[in-house]
Order: sequence, then C-alpha cells, then structure tokens
Amino acid sequence: MTKSELIAYLAEQNPHLYQRDVERIVTTVFDEITSALCRGDRVELRGFGAFSIKQRGSRIGRNPRTGEAVQVVAKSIPYFKTGKNLRAKLNN
Repeated sequence: MTKSELIAYLAEQNPHLYQRDVERIVTTVFDEITSALCRGDRVELRGFGAFSIKQRGSRIGRNPRTGEAVQVVAKSIPYFKTGKNLRAKLNN
C-alpha cells in the first residue's frame, strides 16, 4: 500500500472528511515521526510497533569493481520493531 492508497482508503472509510484533510493528517503524522527520529526520540505506537534510530559504526569496505579498500563513514539508520499485537495478527 502506498501513501496515496492509504489516503484514499481512509477518506473512503470516513466520508465525513474531505480527502485533502485526510492527506494533511497522514502527512502530518509522517512528518512528526520523521521529526522525532531526527531529534533522536523513539516513537512508540502501542500494539503496532516502535520506530527508533540505530547507529552503524564506521568500517572499512571494499569497492567491488576495483577491490580497493574504502572507508565507510558512520551513519544513523531508522529501525522498526513490531509490537506484540501486530506480530500476533501476522502469525495467526
């Protein structure tokens, strides 16, 4: 499901809301999750899961074409851990 499909589905399920309002709500939720992660905060949606940031350290990598050693810099990556309720629904 894409973001636009999610917006269309939510607008269909809530006919009292205009699609542009649903789009604004979904965009705001995604923007706030992104902002929280950029601040280093953890975003927990009980029963669904939690978004957090994991740190990958710097390391020596190899250029696959030349075999030359290359320094790969440390970076932050987003991480999602599923909640118990979501895991249970997926496994039933």
